[in-house]
Amino acid sequence: MSRVQKGMIAGVAATVAVSLLEIPNLFLNWFDPFQGVIATMIGMPGNMAVGWAIHAFSGVFILGPLFGLMCPRLPTDTPETKGIVFAVGAWVVMMGAILMLGDYRTFSAAAGFGTIGWLLITHAVFGIVLGNVYARLVTREKRQAAHFMGGATAH
Repeated sequence: MSRVQKGMIAGVAATVAVSLLEIPNLFLNWFDPFQGVIATMIGMPGNMAVGWAIHAFSGVFILGPLFGLMCPRLPTDTPETKGIVFAVGAWVVMMGAILMLGDYRTFSAAAGFGTIGWLLITHAVFGIVLGNVYARLVTREKRQAAHFMGGATAH
């Protein structure tokens, strides 16, 4: 399995984990929901279905494979910290995009800094899950390869 494929699988797991964190926020309305921020950023405020679709697509088809490609070059030692570094980097890029492409209504006045903090926390969780699942896939593949190579006898 390629690093991109492993990244996509890890991206699915990380996207599901963050989505599960976001569900209570949707009902309890602690902060602006991530999907609402995305929808507002692209000019469709209130269209949560578009926000969920972009959220899922980004996590699985952009961030997951990109992590798979970048993981060996990230500057930390553990897979989880590599994931956090990567996800916080993605958060910085997203914040830059919101500031440059979004409008002043991207964050509601009531949420503001709390929403930015919530997005940072959920990105860190995304990174932890992404790094952990990716590392498990790499370890499993190495174990299978060692078993396959070690199990063959020469005659």
